[in-house]
Amino acid sequence: MDSLITAAARALAAGDPLGALNRVALRDDAPALALRGIAMAQLGELDRAKALVRRAARAFGPKEAVARARCIVAEAEIAFVSRDLGWPAKALDAARAMLEAHGDQVNAAHARHLEVRRLLLLGRLDEAERILAALDPAPLPSASKAVHALIVAGIAMRRLQTKTARAALVRADAAARDARIPALMAEVENAARVLDAPAARLISNGQERSLLLEEVEALQASKALVVDACRHVVRDAGNVVSLATRPVLFAIARALGEAWPADVSRDELVARAFRAKAADESHRARLRVEVGRLRTMLRALAAVSATKRGFTLAPRRAREVVVLARPVEEKHAAVLAFLADGESWSSSALALALAGKVQSFGRGRARRWMTPPMPGLTTTLLLPAPLPGD
Repeated sequence: MDSLITAAARALAAGDPLGALNRVALRDDAPALALRGIAMAQLGELDRAKALVRRAARAFGPKEAVARARCIVAEAEIAFVSRDLGWPAKALDAARAMLEAHGDQVNAAHARHLEVRRLLLLGRLDEAERILAALDPAPLPSASKAVHALIVAGIAMRRLQTKTARAALVRADAAARDARIPALMAEVENAARVLDAPAARLISNGQERSLLLEEVEALQASKALVVDACRHVVRDAGNVVSLATRPVLFAIARALGEAWPADVSRDELVARAFRAKAADESHRARLRVEVGRLRTMLRALAAVSATKRGFTLAPRRAREVVVLARPVEEKHAAVLAFLADGESWSSSALALALAGKVQSFGRGRARRWMTPPMPGLTTTLLLPAPLPGD
């Protein structure tokens, strides 16, 4: 490896993409192409980065399998940052196996981290935890330790395990500072803000207030009957009933929960459940059917009783009924939630629905839209070891 390639690789490892480009910007050999691709990715030019990394992978010879595997890992990370979750996972797994077979444990671990982060975005927490548990961060460099701790924190946040998340963020902060990479330190700082930002709203007795993630965790362990509008479930201390596939039933349950201990009129329930401006006899008949179904599903948690005006909810064991709602609820809140979790959407849909609320990247048919990156999910492009040959 020549001195310019070595210096550029060290600059990238230190989070200095401009320093790397100053050394290899005019070169078209395979190692330089690979380093240019990583540098462009760190600068946010993802389309150009992908093209350069692919050119590098093709330019490496048949005896440079490790270098090609590193290029595949780099391309996989670019796809991850682009929220292209359909990128072939088998290619990443094959690259990881190649790196492990040749003793490149650092980049193999980086490939594992990418796999786990993808699963985390897809909501497959059990699978993500299982893979992460088999990965020991102790022998890894500081940057990789920081990424590992951020993933642990991200899983813990989604599990509502705030103590575990805080401890992981402390480790991530220490590792990021040791690595001295500003972008990585910023990722840790953004992740820490999640624990101090409103995570949900509590609606009870006609009043509402914001809750931190720790307060949401405490609420889930309380003796209250919780109508959870974040996960579309109804729960108490001993039972959980999912209404995720029954939007009408959940709309009725939420209306009853918000009004508790008072009742809700039939006309209001019709408007909330069926979005009808005026209730007629057919709506009232359908409401009776849906309330009967809700009564059956919630029988272990609460009774749904008829009143002269409408219906009311009566918990069987809980002391109170509360509704847990998203921090922000608006016309396109569900779409925004998907974007924040990394799903990609077509420009034709999002340009009309979410103008001014999301960021775009790419051009033409490759353009994708997303909200600013979620704290707790690192998007810093860092191959921990120099990408070209040893």
